[in-house]
Amino acid sequence: MSSQIYGIRAVIEAINAGQPINKIFIQKGLKGDLYKELESSARKSGIGLSYVPVEKLNRLTRNNNHQGAVAQISPVEFHQFEELVEQVLNKEETPLLLMLDGVSDVRNFGAIIRTAECCGVHGIIVPKSGAAPITDDTVKTSAGAAFNVPIAKVDHLKDAIFYLQSSGIVVTGATEKADDEIYGVDFNQPTAIIMGSEEKGISPSTLSIIDHQAKLPLMGKIGSLNVSVACGVFLYEVVRQRRS
Repeated sequence: MSSQIYGIRAVIEAINAGQPINKIFIQKGLKGDLYKELESSARKSGIGLSYVPVEKLNRLTRNNNHQGAVAQISPVEFHQFEELVEQVLNKEETPLLLMLDGVSDVRNFGAIIRTAECCGVHGIIVPKSGAAPITDDTVKTSAGAAFNVPIAKVDHLKDAIFYLQSSGIVVTGATEKADDEIYGVDFNQPTAIIMGSEEKGISPSTLSIIDHQAKLPLMGKIGSLNVSVACGVFLYEVVRQRRS
């Protein structure tokens, strides 16, 4: 499961070695060349930084040898995006990918991964920044599915969309702003489905470049579903169509 690395130099070495780091906690007020190197390396690698009081670091490590920096390591190894797409395209099955635009709750992420695994999703694509990390809670909520579904992080979701489209994969966004309902979309073709964040949904700039927008019919007074529930409905519509 997830673990920690502490000490500024140790964290820098972990970044340089390509360790799957979820987040780095840095003590507020730190100064010096080594601290600047850590900050620069983290930002270049797209790793989130959180500036916290020393008491927070002491609680995380249960000792005072952290030197002002603690990194949380993901329990899951991430895949290279382009390699993942190539592997999916080489399968005999019709590709099915899932993209998450800003889903930030680790339990929602875990529930989505669990459903994705049950529906035969070939891979999940998330942005390096602004996405929920994979933590012990994520793995637990996914019922272990996080170890079975390949997950790739990308610098920019829009670039990933363009790459998928150029590879013959049709990109459909789940949004209540759509005119068409999900049941009119043909999911028998190579497909990537995008789910938006819990608060804002899919960003307008992303909606502007995808192939289709689709919504779920809502008969109650509530205007939207939880993202993990909506994701399940979308994925099982894909399953229904492909098994018909």
